[in-house]
Amino acid sequence: MSDYYNAKRTKNIFDPASTAPFKLSRSKVELFQNCKRCFYIDRRLGVGQPPGFPFNLNSAVDHLLKKEFDIHRAKNQAHPLMKTYGVDAIPFSHEELNAWRENFKGVQYHHEKTNFILTGAVDDLWKNPQGELIVVDYKSTSKDGEVNIDAEWQDGYKRQMEFYQWLLRHNGFAVSDTGYFVYCNGRRDLEAFDGKLEFDIKLIPYTGDDGWVESTLDDIHACLVSPRLPEYSRECDYCQYRKAVKEVLDEREG
Repeated sequence: MSDYYNAKRTKNIFDPASTAPFKLSRSKVELFQNCKRCFYIDRRLGVGQPPGFPFNLNSAVDHLLKKEFDIHRAKNQAHPLMKTYGVDAIPFSHEELNAWRENFKGVQYHHEKTNFILTGAVDDLWKNPQGELIVVDYKSTSKDGEVNIDAEWQDGYKRQMEFYQWLLRHNGFAVSDTGYFVYCNGRRDLEAFDGKLEFDIKLIPYTGDDGWVESTLDDIHACLVSPRLPEYSRECDYCQYRKAVKEVLDEREG
């Protein structure tokens, strides 16, 4: 095998003969939603898509938001942003919160029907007076005009929130259907940079529906146990690239 293949070989490959629970992250569930063929090549054959560039500025915003909300969490009081938008809630305190926020740990649930251990790392959780948890996701960008979650490519944001809601419900928590995106938009209208970025922050409510999760897990399991590689997807850039390369090489070598 090539050095590239060995270097990129993914861990946690699904073995149909194994009886051990198989860990599946929220991002891999989303990969399946986007392209079944790429998902199969990743989780069953062990070759993942090339990694994207790290979004360090976005990560910095997430980190600072968590620190800011933790200040109000420690005081058991609402953040001013909640008051501005009329959200009757306070940041939720729990001994497992740091683990739930951590990548490769997150909120976990063993789905016995498929024998998957599902995981997802939340950004934040709030709690309303009814005792329901509110899933909160931080997003950051820089664009002209108001931010929203109306674009087709943002459907993944909505599924992300719904998956977290599903995980928490299956961990025994009462969870509100309404979650919130804390959306930070870097301002471009200032006269100078002056060594700092300023953001407009908007709180966007979203009413989730996690009804798709169970059937999707069944579909994922059926995909993984199958010996057949799913067909190329016309909507997947990775699939179209691999297909085009194969066709060119077959023609050249033929």
